[in-house]
Amino acid sequence: MGIKKAGKTRGINANVYPHRFRHTYACQLLDNGAPLEFIQGMLGHEKASTTQIYAQLRGERRRALYRRYF
Repeated sequence: MGIKKAGKTRGINANVYPHRFRHTYACQLLDNGAPLEFIQGMLGHEKASTTQIYAQLRGERRRALYRRYF
């Protein structure tokens, strides 16, 4: 069974795909204070710049929420 079908079977309405799991994993690690070097190793990224994209995305999200609520 594919990951999309498994999500639908279990009533998950969000668009489920493998990269979403990697992204969520990386963001959870960042939110809990894991250093980028650790996350880079866990995700198997050769370049630190690839992992830094997650940190930038989190920063953009944080700014958007700030603008929304303040």
